[in-house]
Amino acid sequence: MTTIQHSRAGRRQTQRRVRRRRSPAVPLLVLACGGAAAVVWLWWRNTPAVLPDNGDRLIHAGRITGLLAGYVIALVVVQMARVPALERRVGSDRVSRWHATSGRYALSLTLAHVVLTVYGYALQGRVGAVPQLVSLVTEYPEMGKAAVGTSLLAVVGFVSAGAVRRRMRYEVWYYLHLLTYLAVYLAFWHQLATGAEFIGSPAARTAWYVLYAVPAALLLWFRVLIPVRLNLVHRMRVESVVTEAPGVVSVHIRGRRLHRLGAQAGQFFRWRFLSKGLRWTANPYSLSAPPRPDLLRITVKAVGGHSAALAGLRSGTRVWAEGPYGSMTAARRSRGKVLLIAGGAGITPMRALFETLPGAGRDLTLLYRARTADDLALREELEAIADERGAQLLYVVNRADGRRPVISASMLRKILPDIARHDVYVCGPAGLAEESYTALREAGVPDRRIHHESFAF
Repeated sequence: MTTIQHSRAGRRQTQRRVRRRRSPAVPLLVLACGGAAAVVWLWWRNTPAVLPDNGDRLIHAGRITGLLAGYVIALVVVQMARVPALERRVGSDRVSRWHATSGRYALSLTLAHVVLTVYGYALQGRVGAVPQLVSLVTEYPEMGKAAVGTSLLAVVGFVSAGAVRRRMRYEVWYYLHLLTYLAVYLAFWHQLATGAEFIGSPAARTAWYVLYAVPAALLLWFRVLIPVRLNLVHRMRVESVVTEAPGVVSVHIRGRRLHRLGAQAGQFFRWRFLSKGLRWTANPYSLSAPPRPDLLRITVKAVGGHSAALAGLRSGTRVWAEGPYGSMTAARRSRGKVLLIAGGAGITPMRALFETLPGAGRDLTLLYRARTADDLALREELEAIADERGAQLLYVVNRADGRRPVISASMLRKILPDIARHDVYVCGPAGLAEESYTALREAGVPDRRIHHESFAF
């Protein structure tokens, strides 16, 4: 059986990369707000000081909502581009939340733009809203495309609503979500063709082209060209599949010069296995061991159709990967003492960090939550690492009567009296993350030293 434990190369790589980093979130938010202010200024420069009637006021309100919608949509595309600087330093889950929030703003502004503009012109022309809408779509340049693009954005917004999304298969949601690109392309041209800010201003037109060209270039580079190059160079294939616990398997992936990927313990890739039933889906799975120059390993718990199907992968199956992504690495650590809290499939990145995080003996603790002892995946490896490093390994499993022990502030203080002086990494189901976060804050751990990353779509 292939072994991937105790990777000296992985430890050396982690040691080299351990340095505290400042989160770029605040500067990025300031930059985004600055861009929005520039858009408002562009609108203000082309807006008369006095608007004589309600129709004019609605039309100009429609102009600013349309401009802001166009600006936010450009940000949405950047957030979909999987730019490594954002994915690794800000965190994939945080970027995903930004993307979801930006998408809601973009759709709301777009709908407001349509409603305000239609009613404004309808008041001026003293016609009904529906005839005015038909007139705008059929008589103005590029408006037919814009109408189709707006409809597609509405569809994407609908399927992305939480209540709808939770009832859909990930694969269906994912491919419907890609309609965003087509919607953006169709809606872009009417802004330049009909927008008062652009018709008589070459500088404004050029700035708007740049606003969309940069996200498009990032998208092409990081979502298409870089993955193609990665997979042509590293040529990854499944070497073996190993059962670790009931419903849990490890997939060993062999490739060429994998150390050049720059992957770190705690990170994940989006994996596409080119076999029947799996080739059309790319799902995120964390590395469950430090990366080796010729071998990577993921450990997956069967919680859905895709993850359950990995147990049937055959040796030699081609693998298409994108990444590495994620910011839950040793670089987040700011203190000498570290507590890792894992549950369910969350043990996978924690197992890699448990082996590679620099630390002396009892300064490193892993708390592993599971329903039963049989559900403790990678148990032998974890115990071997704990013995070798002198680290603490603690299990929290349900009692014989099925009762679930609660991770509380008093429990954490009992285990680690100086818990408030630890950095804490948390990975597991949403319930575990929420319970652990509440307990950690009550135990005195500052929010900035609680590190968590979610892979929920």
